[in-house]
Amino acid sequence: MSEGGTGGGGGDGGGNGDGGSGSRPGDTMRGRIDQSRVKLWVLMEANRWVIAGALLAGVFLTLVALGVADPSPLQQAVAQSDPVETLFQGFVGAIITGVTLVVTLNQLVLSQELGPVGDQRGRMQGAMEFRRDVEDVLETDTSPPEPSSFLSALVDVTKVRADDLRETVEAARDEELKSKVDDYVEDLTRNAESVSDRLDDAQFGTFGVLSAALNFNYSWKIFSARRIRNDHADALTDEAEDAFDDVVEVLKFFAPAREHFKTLYFQWELVNLSRAMLYSSVPALVLAAAMILYYDARAVPGATLGVSNDVLVASFATTVAVSPFMILLSFVLRIATVAKRTLAIGPFILRETDREEDIDWE
Repeated sequence: MSEGGTGGGGGDGGGNGDGGSGSRPGDTMRGRIDQSRVKLWVLMEANRWVIAGALLAGVFLTLVALGVADPSPLQQAVAQSDPVETLFQGFVGAIITGVTLVVTLNQLVLSQELGPVGDQRGRMQGAMEFRRDVEDVLETDTSPPEPSSFLSALVDVTKVRADDLRETVEAARDEELKSKVDDYVEDLTRNAESVSDRLDDAQFGTFGVLSAALNFNYSWKIFSARRIRNDHADALTDEAEDAFDDVVEVLKFFAPAREHFKTLYFQWELVNLSRAMLYSSVPALVLAAAMILYYDARAVPGATLGVSNDVLVASFATTVAVSPFMILLSFVLRIATVAKRTLAIGPFILRETDREEDIDWE
């Protein structure tokens, strides 16, 4: 697993110390992944239309370059056989099949929203019960309705409870405990402030909300809090144990909230993908059919910028024909990457790790 899968909070990379428990994952997604910044940007952060456009431009330029480098002109190849017609016949079948698969995909996504009134009522009750539990943690009558504000409120409360934890253990005689808690609270506060700032300007429907949420390494913070508490159980007062429980409690609420919004985002993106593929398939199908019925490379004379016009026309038509698949590729790259990085919920690390050498489990 050279790329490294992640735990629920993304525990999949190297980082700094964690208050005495050895190496720990970085807080940000970039810090937890042993990959280049450019690759991560392409897979996750970049606008999907920009990626699709770049892929299509690459297809067009590659075909033009191959056409220029081909020692036998396209017109000569057309005279001997008909590679253009053969190519676009395949495209027609592929586009129709792709549209059928998109319709199936849409039905799969929408099927999760359909059901009898009992199921819908159960979903509503579950959502309201979760919001009431979160409101108890937030100590407010009504929790924020927007996903970004909801997550931001949980992150802010985590920071407040971490500060309360530090104040609670200040009177302890165990200096190692106080040092570990100080490091833990400083790390959590720094991460929480960074995530909260990003959530302030994020709008659901864009990747901004999910991107910010992925940068809050909640799973490792749960693990670290439990580890510190268990390692120093003899030195903790009842108030200190309750303070540790309070921090872990709010972190455990962040986990299902993030997973819920991740699921909603996936559904949102799959619907957008379906619409984009349906829209792009119409011109792609029309142009592919036109290339079969009407195109004759021998009837396209001349050159543009030193490139034969028949090569330019065939390359452009091929690029349009593959546009639905490039759009599919650009969207699925992000969805698959996020899914892989968040396979587990909770403090699990789904990757090769040397932590067994650092941790005494007994």
